[in-house]
Amino acid sequence: MTDAASLPYLDEHSVLVAASREPTWSALLGMVEEIGPSWFARTLGAIPSASSGPRPLVVGSAVPGFRVAAAAEGHALALAGRHRYSRYVLTFRLHRSSANATRLTAVSHADFPGWRGAAYRGMVVGTRLHVLATRRMLGDVKRHAERSWNR
Repeated sequence: MTDAASLPYLDEHSVLVAASREPTWSALLGMVEEIGPSWFARTLGAIPSASSGPRPLVVGSAVPGFRVAAAAEGHALALAGRHRYSRYVLTFRLHRSSANATRLTAVSHADFPGWRGAAYRGMVVGTRLHVLATRRMLGDVKRHAERSWNR
């Protein structure tokens, strides 16, 4: 599986979650389980294209488009995958900001080989679709973590 160190840096986004690390980690795992439909992953020729492996997510578990490449419970989760147009790693890091807050960061690394990869990069990165999708993921984790924390 692809390692982030072997791919070019793409970008980084973060959000401050008003919840401790435990509910933030739980919300992150829940979001990853719902990351995308299998039909979309199959359309792109993604590997993996479907969910598999143990739950809760551990190294080797898969969701459409991503395999868990590394996991440090409550601290970091690296998701790697590839498809016809790209190889990529999306790493989430959780840092305690205070007793009641967690900084959640998403770091993306990706390679877009060939002219098809360049065209795909233009469609996804050039249009800011990647930025919007990443920020949405972070926002979803934030909402779910804060909701469960404030119960």
